[in-house]
Amino acid sequence: MKLQNKVIIVTGASKGLGVAMARVCAAEGARVVCAARSVERLEAVVADIVAAGGEAIAVRCDMANLADLHALVDQTVERFGAIHGLINNAGVNFVKPFVDVTEAEWDHVIDVDLKGSFFLSQLCARQMLKQGGGGSIVQIASVHTQASLAGASPYDAAKHGMVGFSKAAAVELAPHGIRVNILSPGLCRTEIWKDIVAAAPSEKACLDYWQSNIPAGKLIEPGEIARCCVFLLSEDASCITGANLMADHGMTSLLVSREPYASKAIVGEGK
Repeated sequence: MKLQNKVIIVTGASKGLGVAMARVCAAEGARVVCAARSVERLEAVVADIVAAGGEAIAVRCDMANLADLHALVDQTVERFGAIHGLINNAGVNFVKPFVDVTEAEWDHVIDVDLKGSFFLSQLCARQMLKQGGGGSIVQIASVHTQASLAGASPYDAAKHGMVGFSKAAAVELAPHGIRVNILSPGLCRTEIWKDIVAAAPSEKACLDYWQSNIPAGKLIEPGEIARCCVFLLSEDASCITGANLMADHGMTSLLVSREPYASKAIVGEGK
């Protein structure tokens, strides 16, 4: 087991990627602290982990509330005595034209996606320094750190900020054996995908369009991202820090969407 007896905090653990992260970390031997705003959903996730033979607790936490972040770290240490890893997964999606974004909307996205991630990373790093023995922090960003879509300005600002502070933290914490990495998923089969489908004319039209923009021609399953997190948390990634890894089925390597027809070969004659 790659995370045997490690204490791992997973934020946003009540749905989507966070549920898969919590379950896979537990299956790899970690003692998992599941954090999110919905206690009822968290308790269901914890019950499933315990039923499968794992160890986990639920802690209510609003990432925009610094008092909640302190309480999350305190309760983790009180229960398990240490923190060895953090998956900063909690966040809010946001799509609205740039010229229409309000100050309140900007503040909400930045508070949850950037400010909360920064200060929870800081609190966990302090505990890791106090313990000695290193640790690993994984920030869940997005392919938006490589390219953008219309309507994503506050979200993109937050995710780019996450990459920036994480690289700086990685440099500072490396001498202490604490690694900080960013994992940037592409389009995953989560609640966000359901929202995208709901906004499209049909699920088929939506799927056809997105498959044309993903070289592998398929969505990412939550378990795939969870296993990437386990790798970054484990000693298998002992020399990796300050990296922003694209987990996107090749999406950010594609220049333009696929042609809706079969092209003939083009072989230049040279000069």
